[in-house]
Amino acid sequence: MKILVTGGAGFIGSAVVRRAVGQGHQVVNLDALTYAACLENVALVADSPLYHFEQADIRDRAALDRIFAAHQPDAVMHLAAESHVDRSIDGPADFIETNITGTFNMLEAARLYWTGQGRPDAFRFHHISTDEVYGSLGKTGKFTESTRYDPRSPYAASKASSDHLVRAWGETYGLPVLLTNCSNNYGPYHFPEKLIPVVILRALAGYPIPVYGDGLHIRDWLYVEDHADALLCVLGQGAVGRTYNIGGENEVKNSDLVRMICAELDALRPDHGPHADLITFVPDRPGHDRRYAIDPERIRSELGWRPTVTLQQGIAQTVRWYLDNRDWWQPLLARDGVGTRLGALAHEKGTT
Repeated sequence: MKILVTGGAGFIGSAVVRRAVGQGHQVVNLDALTYAACLENVALVADSPLYHFEQADIRDRAALDRIFAAHQPDAVMHLAAESHVDRSIDGPADFIETNITGTFNMLEAARLYWTGQGRPDAFRFHHISTDEVYGSLGKTGKFTESTRYDPRSPYAASKASSDHLVRAWGETYGLPVLLTNCSNNYGPYHFPEKLIPVVILRALAGYPIPVYGDGLHIRDWLYVEDHADALLCVLGQGAVGRTYNIGGENEVKNSDLVRMICAELDALRPDHGPHADLITFVPDRPGHDRRYAIDPERIRSELGWRPTVTLQQGIAQTVRWYLDNRDWWQPLLARDGVGTRLGALAHEKGTT
């Protein structure tokens, strides 16, 4: 299969690229190389004859048409997106333009290509989304594929909008679409503005570790390599028009997660511990969802997939990876916004 992967130099996208090439697929990696992208993420496969890179922006429709015509993919895995909630609070326009308009451009370019190819039955447009479109859960219950959408941040709203576009293109034009909504990802190559790498890198530096609010927000954590495996499983086996929720089956409070990371660092860098002494509670993010949890029954029962990495295993592997790969993350600390508090704008203006 030849797969066009958008956002393939990002965190999740690069994991998909590496795994797809490893499985023998041809991969065209389309990425604009914005602040969170890093070609070093795909260095392991960059010399493979199965891999090709195209620098392009999904907001550039002409570039998309050219790439579809030149490479003639069998499938699209659409991961390119602005994804950091805090950045969406401070600058929502980029999220509207990339996540909504960019997805529209991808759908139209794919539809033009698909119809021009005679509407092949085997073609797939796989849109990768997030559980944040569902909003916030109470103390009980889990998100299912039929959970009502209730986005509560500009990021979540932009992804919800893109999900609706994909479903509409499937229903209206017959484009063979697949959708997946995942829980929080973590693992190697995670850009150092997200929670887990922030905790690791600030602890290593001896800096205060910020925890939003009371630290009791709950997330379901999914190891990125497990997620990439699930995405390729859905692409190959999922039913057209179907949505599959992908979770890690690893619910944990943010404060407990941070302490888990600190304990791992204590074991590996005992001379710098106890790292939990660095934990500092800071004002909460505006509109911070209290709990996410995925019910993965559909993907488990229909496709036979479930995660293989426990949270304890994944955190240990992730911490060791950051300790061993300073040359990867050190240059990224100088990129725009990294290391500064983002997403506090609404509080600064006196609103929530």
